[in-house]
Amino acid sequence: MTGKDKDSISWLRKLVKDANKLLEATMANVTEEQAHWIPPGVAMPIAAHYAHVVLSQDGAVNGAFKGGAPLFAAAWAGKTGVSEPPPAPDPAKPGFSDWSNWSKRVKVDLPATRKYASAVYAATDEFLASLSPGDLERPVDLTAVGLGKSTMGWVINNGIVGNAFTHCGEISCLKGQQGERGYPF
Repeated sequence: MTGKDKDSISWLRKLVKDANKLLEATMANVTEEQAHWIPPGVAMPIAAHYAHVVLSQDGAVNGAFKGGAPLFAAAWAGKTGVSEPPPAPDPAKPGFSDWSNWSKRVKVDLPATRKYASAVYAATDEFLASLSPGDLERPVDLTAVGLGKSTMGWVINNGIVGNAFTHCGEISCLKGQQGERGYPF
C-alpha cells in the first residue's frame, strides 16, 4: 500500500471519528426528558435520532460489511439502552420504513446507549483500520432500503458520516425547540 493509499484510509477514519465525536458532543447535555420530548408534526424525538445513528452504524459495519452479527445482536444484546430496534424496511415497499410510531414509543437509556455507542465507534475504527483502498469499491446492495447498488466507500461516506452529521442537525434543532443550545460550538 502506498503512502497515498494509507492517507485515504486514514482520512476516512478521521471523518468517521469526527462525525461520531460531533454526535456525542451534541448529545452530551441532553436530558432523558429532552431526549423523549415528542415534537409537533412528524419530526422524531432526539432519542430516536440518536438510537438510529448508533444502531445503523453497528448494523452496517458489524453486520453488512463484516458479515457477522451486529454488536446489538451479540456482545451488546440487551445492553444497548434502546428499548426496541427501529422497524426493518418493508420488502413490499423498498426504501420505506414507517418510523413514526416507533420513534414516539422507543425509550433510550442515555448512559447505557453512550457506552454501547463507544463500543460501536471502537469496532468501526478497528474495521476501517483493516481496510485497503480497494475494499472501498466492494459492492453493497441497498435495494431493500431504496438506494439500489452502491459501494462500501459510498455507504461509509453517506450512510455513516453523512447520516451522523444529518441527524446532528436534527438533534440540534430539536434541542433549540426546547430552549437549549443545539450544537456544542
